[in-house]
Amino acid sequence: MLRFAFDGTTAAQLAFTSTTEGNLALHVGDRADAVLERRRTLEATLGLDAGALQFMNQTHSVRVHRVTEAAGTGTSPEAGSGWGPDADALVSADGSVALAVLVADCLPVVFAAPTGDGGLATAVAHAGRKGLLGGILPATVRELQDAGARGIHAWIGPAICGACYEVPAAMAAESDADLPGIEATTSWGTPSLDLPGAATRQLAGLGVRTTTTGICTLEDPRYFSYRRDPGTGRLAGVIWPAGSTTAA
Repeated sequence: MLRFAFDGTTAAQLAFTSTTEGNLALHVGDRADAVLERRRTLEATLGLDAGALQFMNQTHSVRVHRVTEAAGTGTSPEAGSGWGPDADALVSADGSVALAVLVADCLPVVFAAPTGDGGLATAVAHAGRKGLLGGILPATVRELQDAGARGIHAWIGPAICGACYEVPAAMAAESDADLPGIEATTSWGTPSLDLPGAATRQLAGLGVRTTTTGICTLEDPRYFSYRRDPGTGRLAGVIWPAGSTTAA
């Protein structure tokens, strides 16, 4: 597991899991009880209470959902279900909720930023080709800014790289027309898309400082890759408030 720290006035911790932590997604044919047990183990490893991590039902949309309470609390239909709201980004305006995003080649992007009152705002986003082209990252940044965030920092976790993400030539050209610079070439000379590079440039244009792991999920067997195995599991990008747990 890769771990990082955000040392703002209010601190946060973040991490990207690997195959060591196992599949953390409910939608890939794995047993639900096994997935939920792995999530509880992850929470315990991170020093969080059981049920603290808020997941979402990702649909390659550009919907951003603002979270006000942990997954294991509240009376909403998704509370405690393990699925979470239909969205591809979650924002905690006060940084109090532990957030999670699931991927296997798509970009897991984790955000943290200080707020004007000395607090913390956090977010996670799922940015595959459709979401990246549709604007999920700018939408997440706008929601953070609406929460008072300034000086936003983003971390891009393990994802498929431009040298491996082969796509049809027409798709590459169309994507580049929507997001210039995303078109690339594989290491074997065919058209591809560079999602991490395009995301980094897009975020920089929004004034967001970015850290990338530089890990390609297709090349590195320690991480789940849909391109390598369509039946694979999902890794998680998570962020949580430093020095405290989030009650379930």
